[in-house]
Amino acid sequence: MEEAKELTLVGKVELRIALADSDAKLEAILNTYLPPLLLKLTSEHVEVRNKVISVCQHVNTRIKAPSITLPVAALLKQYKGNVNPLIRHFDLLYIQQGLPRLSLSERLELLPPIIKGMHKNFQESARHTSSLFNMLLKLLTSMTFPPRGSAEDLALRDTLGFVEVEGDAPFIASWIGKLILFTPNPTRKRLAGLTVAECDFLQLYDKKDTWLPAIAGGMNIVDTKVAAARFLASGAFSDTERFLPALFAATDPNSRLSDIGDDMMKRVVSAVSLEDDLVLSQLFRIYLGTRGTDGSLPARANLQVKILALLCKSQQATSYTTENTQIVQEGLMSSNQADTVSSSVVNQGLEASKLRTQIFAYINWLARVSELADMNLVAPKLVSQLRNYIGSQGWPTCQEPTSGQRNGVSSLRSLGYETIGVLARSSAETLVLDEDLDLLRWLFDSLAADSAGKDVSLSIEQALSSVLGAFGGDLSPGVTESLERLLLHNMQRKLGDDEGVGFNIIRSTRFTAVRFANRCLPFRNVKARWINVLALSSGTNERREILDEGKKGLDPYWYRMINPIKSGLMGDEALKQSRYRLPRLVDLLEQFFGEDSVWSGMRPADSPLPLVDAYGTAVTFCCNVLYSECLSQASLAVNDEWDWHISTLIKNDETSRKTVRGRLHAMAKEHGSKSAPETLLRVAFNGMVATENMNAVSCSASLLQLCSLSADVSVSGIVPSISLLHDSVLSNNKTVREASSRLFGILGSHSDCPQTKLQKILKDFDDICRGWREAVGFTYLQIHGAMLATAYYLSRRAFRANTTILSDTEINVERALEMDLEILKGSQDKTLLDAATVSMTELSISRIITPRFLASKHSVTDLFERLAKSARKGNENAIKALGSFGMQSDEDLAEGTILRNILDALFELHEVREPTVQFSVGEALSCVAVGWESKALIAVVDVDTRPPATPQRSISLSWILDRILENCKTTKPALRQASVIWLLCLVEFCSHLPTFRGRLRDCQIAFKGLLADRESLNQETASRGLSLVYEKGDRELKDDLVRDLVGSFTGSTVDMSGSISAETQLFEPGALPTGDGSITTYRDIMSLAAEVGNPSLVYKFMSLAANNAIWSSRAAFGRFGLSNILSDSSVDGYLARNQKLYPALFRYRFDPNTNVRNSMNEIWTALVRDPTATIDQHFDAIMSDLLKSILGKEWRQRQACCAAIADLVQSRPATKYEKYIGEIWTLTFKVCDDIKESVRTAAMGLARVLVSILTRGLEAGDSSTRSAGAMLEHVLPFLLSPSGLESPAQDVQSFSLSAILQIIKKSDKAVLRPFVPDLVGRLILLLSSLEPEGIEYIRLRAEQYGVTGQQIDDARLSGVRGSPMLEAIERCLDFLDEVSIQDLRRPLENAITTGLGLPSRVGGSRVLVSLSTRHNFIFRPHANHFLQLARKQVLDRNETISAAYSAACGYLARIASDGEILKLVRHCQKLYFDSDDERHRVVAGEVIFSLSKNATDRFNALAAEILPFVFLAKQDSYERAMIPFRDTWNETVGGSRTVLLYMPEIIQLAMQYLESPRWSLKHTAAFTIAEAINSTGSEISDVIAQVIWPALDKALDGKTWEGKEKVLQAFVKFVRSDNTITQNETSNARIQKIILRESKRKNAAYCQHALSCLAEYVELRDSIHLATEVCEVTAPIIEQLLAEPEAMDHDMQSGDLPSKTMKDDTLANAQAALLRSINPYGQTNQDLSAQLSRALALTMKTLSENGSRNVHNAIYEAEKSLFQKMEKASRGQDVSGAAIAAVLIDFVKTLFKSRDQVEQTRIKAAEAAAALASSSNGRSEPVRTALIDWISSAKADERSVPVQQSLDRARRAIADV
Repeated sequence: MEEAKELTLVGKVELRIALADSDAKLEAILNTYLPPLLLKLTSEHVEVRNKVISVCQHVNTRIKAPSITLPVAALLKQYKGNVNPLIRHFDLLYIQQGLPRLSLSERLELLPPIIKGMHKNFQESARHTSSLFNMLLKLLTSMTFPPRGSAEDLALRDTLGFVEVEGDAPFIASWIGKLILFTPNPTRKRLAGLTVAECDFLQLYDKKDTWLPAIAGGMNIVDTKVAAARFLASGAFSDTERFLPALFAATDPNSRLSDIGDDMMKRVVSAVSLEDDLVLSQLFRIYLGTRGTDGSLPARANLQVKILALLCKSQQATSYTTENTQIVQEGLMSSNQADTVSSSVVNQGLEASKLRTQIFAYINWLARVSELADMNLVAPKLVSQLRNYIGSQGWPTCQEPTSGQRNGVSSLRSLGYETIGVLARSSAETLVLDEDLDLLRWLFDSLAADSAGKDVSLSIEQALSSVLGAFGGDLSPGVTESLERLLLHNMQRKLGDDEGVGFNIIRSTRFTAVRFANRCLPFRNVKARWINVLALSSGTNERREILDEGKKGLDPYWYRMINPIKSGLMGDEALKQSRYRLPRLVDLLEQFFGEDSVWSGMRPADSPLPLVDAYGTAVTFCCNVLYSECLSQASLAVNDEWDWHISTLIKNDETSRKTVRGRLHAMAKEHGSKSAPETLLRVAFNGMVATENMNAVSCSASLLQLCSLSADVSVSGIVPSISLLHDSVLSNNKTVREASSRLFGILGSHSDCPQTKLQKILKDFDDICRGWREAVGFTYLQIHGAMLATAYYLSRRAFRANTTILSDTEINVERALEMDLEILKGSQDKTLLDAATVSMTELSISRIITPRFLASKHSVTDLFERLAKSARKGNENAIKALGSFGMQSDEDLAEGTILRNILDALFELHEVREPTVQFSVGEALSCVAVGWESKALIAVVDVDTRPPATPQRSISLSWILDRILENCKTTKPALRQASVIWLLCLVEFCSHLPTFRGRLRDCQIAFKGLLADRESLNQETASRGLSLVYEKGDRELKDDLVRDLVGSFTGSTVDMSGSISAETQLFEPGALPTGDGSITTYRDIMSLAAEVGNPSLVYKFMSLAANNAIWSSRAAFGRFGLSNILSDSSVDGYLARNQKLYPALFRYRFDPNTNVRNSMNEIWTALVRDPTATIDQHFDAIMSDLLKSILGKEWRQRQACCAAIADLVQSRPATKYEKYIGEIWTLTFKVCDDIKESVRTAAMGLARVLVSILTRGLEAGDSSTRSAGAMLEHVLPFLLSPSGLESPAQDVQSFSLSAILQIIKKSDKAVLRPFVPDLVGRLILLLSSLEPEGIEYIRLRAEQYGVTGQQIDDARLSGVRGSPMLEAIERCLDFLDEVSIQDLRRPLENAITTGLGLPSRVGGSRVLVSLSTRHNFIFRPHANHFLQLARKQVLDRNETISAAYSAACGYLARIASDGEILKLVRHCQKLYFDSDDERHRVVAGEVIFSLSKNATDRFNALAAEILPFVFLAKQDSYERAMIPFRDTWNETVGGSRTVLLYMPEIIQLAMQYLESPRWSLKHTAAFTIAEAINSTGSEISDVIAQVIWPALDKALDGKTWEGKEKVLQAFVKFVRSDNTITQNETSNARIQKIILRESKRKNAAYCQHALSCLAEYVELRDSIHLATEVCEVTAPIIEQLLAEPEAMDHDMQSGDLPSKTMKDDTLANAQAALLRSINPYGQTNQDLSAQLSRALALTMKTLSENGSRNVHNAIYEAEKSLFQKMEKASRGQDVSGAAIAAVLIDFVKTLFKSRDQVEQTRIKAAEAAAALASSSNGRSEPVRTALIDWISSAKADERSVPVQQSLDRARRAIADV
């Protein structure tokens, strides 16, 4: 019952449909009943369902008419509300048919219903949803989206229902992204980034015509992607939803899509968290693809690069260890490996290079930010893959890449090494710190042997530098030992060595090995120190950096500098102790000089030393380590002069010297001959006697110092080798000679010294000395050494015996004394005098000789007078001799006594104006005053004994001190200076004595009195003296000193530097000039107090202004520490009552005068405890004073203010001086134009500081605050004003430009954006104003300088493109948004239209290009306007500017509307067709070319409108105008046949200008028609022929013109094609008329081509009989050319072909036309014979009168053609006869007139004979006989083989007949 009812209802619907007799009725019925009918498909009865399907089949046949609309909306609603698959199938079927029939508005209304629930629909049926999605895409291609950010755009998400159904937006966005990745490919089911199922979805499940736009219902994939991307960019989607699709679009190769993607990425990348695991998993899946036959392939290379760039910003991405390993493995695999993994892996080319570069960057990111656990897991695999990658290129010998790959391979290899280094550092425990050190060893081998080039070696070094950081802590013993072996091995490698591992050493690794030793091994490691020694072993032959690194490793200070340990870390002190501890001396000696060392200490002393250049350094280092152990390392300060500090401490500090001596004695007692000191003595002795130059010097110095401190038992080990000192004593090196002589005295006086050897040496020395009178040259040096050695021996022997004169040396003493006295009396040689003086000093200080002893045998007065005379010459040895004699003199200070005479002689030396001499005098005075108690003699006794006794002293010290103190007050400058130095020496050497300590107060007063001395040396000395007095004095003395100093500088006590008056000179005249003089007196300096308005301050500063020296020298403040004293005093109360002091004092700290500035800084430092707090407290007062004084009259004041303001604002927040910023800038720019250069420089420095502050603030993120914007509001107007960039001052202009560029570079977009529109306009205009003024002058006179104006313009253009200002403009453009782009419109338009110079004009075009390419979305609404503006600029008179705007037009066309582009094309056409200026045609071509090049897609879309014009214009006879059109055509059109597509438009356009009054256009139109014919190919269709013929006929009308022959030749081509025109009798008549008319033209140049065309034409068809007409045309020409050779000369134009060539060509073509015009078809023998006879007569005449090869060739070829035609004609008619035969015999004669011609001509004649012989006429006996005779005769005379062969062929042809 139910079934019947349903069938009845269906039947009624069927009946209604059947009865509908019109489409309208059917449409109405279907709109009502179709959806309910389809619902019956859910019936449970099969008959009902079948009935419905039957009705649907009937409906399908009725609705094929496109006019019938279907109820799409109702069907769609039914589809959404029903899940029955059958209903959905039929719903979709009718929706798909009905949707295209709806209007656009109706279709767009269906968009929300289609979208709604699509995600749910997909879950229910993917196949049905694919059809829905396809409908959505079709609708999107027709949809116009609202402007971004508009109200409609923001409401679009709600309008489409995305808010209501949450899952739809992400679903659609995801599938749009997949669509962007999709590329239709019927041969491949899997694609990059897409699975098989996804590809099926987008392909509508194998519906092949889905993406075929040529088929109905098919879509264009590119247009669809672009529309979908625009939909995605709208407000319908959130940033997170469009992230992945935007990423895919941004990497699409199509620019239309990538531009949209780039714009979206700029907005979405900040909204998406790259730490989200969901986002990261999607990125990794897209990048790597999914495994399996149905999975997706890895992404395209450019998308992989983009994904890696994003992953480099994610820390969470580093935790995906498996994926990261796979990325590296697949990215670096070789081509062979890639073939086995995935066909999508890119291995070669630019894409592969970019991808691998990004992979390396990603690995670096992983190494920097990965967790240690993740890094340890993945790093070994990554390093292994990187090593394999490098190995695949060849390791260590790199395979030679191809020329195109060389740079890329090298770059990637470098990145591979660098990345290995980064990974190794980040995962050191896993990769580096294994006991084998495999990776480090591999890197060292790579550095030594990699052959890839210098850049790669630098990368290897960088990798090794990265690995350095892995060795920061303490290493395990195994690692340390391996590292030591590795480094030592690399130190010993030599270039060119083959180490047996398959490669040669091509690069030294010594420097890197030394660096590793210094940074990876602790200072205590002796192997590392040995490596440092090896680094020095090559001396000057070694590279400088290796030497420096080696020296650093042997200096604990520099070792600490290159291996710092951060303070504050847990255990840092223990780490410092461990790492910085000095090596143990025992271990050091074992390594350097042990039995297994190259410097074995047991080796013979006189044997040669290996590695000699490092020996002295090694010995010195070991000695310093020994002394450090003796003194305990903790008590020694490690500074940059560590070794010097140790040496000085041991030499001058008595306590340290005793400590070292005691420790050395203890070591000798404890270890005996095996002690370290004895070993060092032995190796130092070896070095001194076995080396030369600096090694000998350093060894001798070390040995001498060590001997002087060691016990006799230690020294005894080298005593037996004393004879080896003989040569050293006589050395020509003074330092070695003196040290060796002193060593000889120490060793020779030792009790174990072999007396035989000793006496022999002494005898030899005595013999040498005795020859002093006859000495010359080097002998003087030997005598010097011998005398010193003898004197040191005697004195040390006396020290050891501790007696006055030794009986066994008395003779030696006598000899030495006699020789010394003789030399002092009789020699003039300085060397000998020096030796004698030293000898006397040593003999007297050891008390071998005394004044009393001398008086008994010699004249003491005479001796002392000679010594004093030498001392007055500055001889310091003579001064020491006087001091030593004074020590041995009895204490009697009466006039005339020896001691008094010596002292007087020493005091008289004040006249020597050399400070070093006075210090020697001071030492001598201390020795005379207290004898051996003077600390100046600490190091004199250098043997293991006590010094001998000297006469007692009780009053000498007081007497000398009184005299010196008195002399300190003298007015004699020289004596005062000498006295203060002597006093300093006495304080230093004698202040430990009780007698002297009581006089420290007197010394203090003397020194204070000299602080104000005008001699800087006196100030320095007095300052140092006060410091020593302060150190030596007790607590009470120190307190008194502080009190006196504070009192003197505050005026509360008596002035310590004397009284002054108002006229006391403070400064040298002119030192501080003013407008009307200079500051010189105390009266002038009181202006400081006057400025602060407090006269009482004059008294406060009276002591400071007492003398110029206090102001101009820092001695009184720096050396003694006055700052600390004053800061501890009670001056704060005084300063609190004088607040006005700070502004003036602050300004004076920056006074231009260095002396004043330094003094004021010291005063400021002394008086102000907390400068920051004080300045903050008085900031406003100081700033106000500076701004007031900056424009003062005094230049010093202005300059000081600039420097002071710069200092004041640098360390203060902007809020502190924000209210002053405008005034500061105003005044700064005023002072920038100051009359004095130094003031201008200071002002520019202030301006730079202000800009630097601003840019730092902007860069640091302060740009969001109100202060940044406020500062920019003040700064930018100034910089852009006439006071800034437009200033006439070049310095100001340059600075302003630099400042603006810095501000733009550092600013945040939110702060700078309000200023961008004005900035861009101003900067464009300023491009020209900043160009040197002389450029335009040079351009106007370019020819005078040997260049063209265009070359200069090209250089200017290049300068603009590389200009930093243009770069700044580009950055400003990056800050634009939709609002600010509106504000930019007017400034940019103004800059473009009003700019005058080339840089500004070109800059404007560059801005338009940038806006069109990089900012096209926000600029799109304005593109039409600026395209109109640019259109006007292309007509600029300057070609460079015109070309720039032509290019800009092309870029603007990318985003302009079609209508505006067509206007541009019309404008170009107008320029081309309507202007008389040829340059306008060039401009039109450049614009069109730019349009095709820079907006290719838009050009192609409008090709039908543009290409006909391009085709015409590329025929222009003006080459410059033709070239751009030609290039446009060549780059746009696929082939020559393309012209057929636009043939009607081209011909129509050409026809339009064939009647143009301008000849150039008329000719171009004619050429266009000719080229169109030539481009059609061999056949021309009837339709095309009908189009061409009227234009071609019209083009050939009129007189001849240059180039018309091209049209005529095309005419012949047109006639040759078989078409309706050529078959029409009327047209044929017209064609014959044209060809004959053109042949009769008299223009000589044209005539030759016209005759050639005539010859071609007459051979085209058998039906043409024009022999008579052609003969009428050609006969007169031939006759005229043969009779009058000059007949054509009057038609020749300048530059035409030579007359002879033209005439020959014309004659040849005329003859060819004549002979070819004879057509034997359909003629009587009589007519044919007549035609042949006429032709023969002219031919015979031509051959006889013209010998041109071209003419003869043309005749023979034409005759050959004639004979062949006669042969063909003979097959259908009789062309024989006696008359014809007779003529042919004559023709035979013409063939053999060519014997005198070239070979080619003779061949052509023979071929013509063969053609005649093959014809029926050749069979006639007369002709046959003539041919045989002539051929036989010709062959007999012919030598050419090819000609003979041609004659043979003719002979065979006759025989065959």
